[in-house]
Amino acid sequence: MPKIKTHKSAKRRFHITGSGKIMHSKIGKSHLRLKKPHRVKRQYSEEVVVHPANERRVKRLLPYR
Repeated sequence: MPKIKTHKSAKRRFHITGSGKIMHSKIGKSHLRLKKPHRVKRQYSEEVVVHPANERRVKRLLPYR
C-alpha cells in the first residue's frame, strides 16, 4: 500500500488535540477589525472544534495526524 500525502493547507489550518478533537481558528479574524468590540476580538483568539459534518472530510486530508 503506498503512503497517502497530507494536504498541506489542511495541515496549516487544523490541528488535532491529544483527545482526538480537530480544532481550527475562527474566520474573519483580521478583516475590518478596528470597528469590532474588544469582546469579539478576544473571541477570535480562541480555537473551536470542527463541526461534526466536516470532521470526516478533514480527517481524510490529514491521514497520519
